Amino acid sequence: MKALHDREKGIGIQYDDIFLINGARTPFGKFCGTIGHISPTDLGIYASRAALERSDVQAEAIDQVLTANIGQSSVDAYFLPRHIGLYSGIPTGVPAVMLQRICGSGFETIIGGAEQITLGKAETVICCGTENMSLAPTACFGNRMGYPFGRIAFKDMLWEALNDTAAVPMGCTAENVAIKYGITREEADIFAKLSNDRAITATGRGFFKDEIVALNSTVFEANGLKPRKVRLPKKVKDFVTDENIRTSSLENLAHLPSSFTDKGVQTAANSSGIVDGAAAVVIAKDSFVKSEGLTPLSKIVASASSALDPNLMGLGPVKSIRLLLEITGLTPDDIGLVEINEAFAAQYLGCEKELELDRNIVNVNGGAIALGHPLAATGTRLALTISREMNNRGVKYGVASACIGGGQGTAILLENPNV
Repeated sequence: MKALHDREKGIGIQYDDIFLINGARTPFGKFCGTIGHISPTDLGIYASRAALERSDVQAEAIDQVLTANIGQSSVDAYFLPRHIGLYSGIPTGVPAVMLQRICGSGFETIIGGAEQITLGKAETVICCGTENMSLAPTACFGNRMGYPFGRIAFKDMLWEALNDTAAVPMGCTAENVAIKYGITREEADIFAKLSNDRAITATGRGFFKDEIVALNSTVFEANGLKPRKVRLPKKVKDFVTDENIRTSSLENLAHLPSSFTDKGVQTAANSSGIVDGAAAVVIAKDSFVKSEGLTPLSKIVASASSALDPNLMGLGPVKSIRLLLEITGLTPDDIGLVEINEAFAAQYLGCEKELELDRNIVNVNGGAIALGHPLAATGTRLALTISREMNNRGVKYGVASACIGGGQGTAILLENPNV
């Protein structure tokens, strides 16, 4: 184990023999779409149960449950980590916890799990990120203390979440990146079209088939506990569709208005989709992998988190990826695949320019502009997706990363143990 902490560069750690065995995710439903009424807890249970099954790991073998959920959007949200563990069949005596690093929270479940294994507090961990953005509540803060005359104030928590009250709204940070690097509206639209085209191609060739668990109406049960009944809309069976993906043309994209500033580069179509969904992976120590005769998708080599000016938060992956390379001694040429969350087209393009990335190896199956960005689920989805593609292509090293609201970035370095 090798760790680093630096007030300018960030924090990072290199792990010893910890593996991502396998995982699963729900389809990502469009805003107020097919799964818009399903609680994030239930979405997390769907994903976690499937992750265990596809990892060929019994629920009874899990030592810890690490979860992430950013926008609490159900009345029992306080219990989300515990309920995901219990209704996934994990023993009653196994504790559960929730982690939060906004858009990096899915990664944080994997990082936290790897650190728990490193500390000897677990051999196996299930890591789950889940989000229902459609169910984000409208809230009235302070209502217990009464209201000034004529001033009953309700806030849309999803809308408010897009604004960093210490700096500028999230979309405006992308516009700041566009100004810094001279990114044009045309460049942003070209990249948005590429994201959708790649996602359509990946879906057509069945890439996501082995990643997505089909959702159906069901009842989740746990010994001695009340059952959780989940109902999809009538006539919906085997829901497996990422609903945000859409065909587009540069001509149509060019007609859309700017979303955040006058004559800005960001629009609704070249920004990440607001979606609902969950993703989970199972990670384990090498001794468990060997004793169970498992074939993991990837080895978790290292992780890093960094911070920067909140007004340029989209560049967070730049610092975290550079720190990953520093602590591992690798060079950019050693990295065969990259996933960078597409919060905004300009944000990705700024990272691409700064890191001198080859677009041919980045987000090769489409990204969040096409698939959507279910906040807490994104990191676990990215780690699973890149691990699978590394095996498909025989690539040795891959990096998955995301920018984070408030001015942070997180990245994970994965190694293909099967090459």
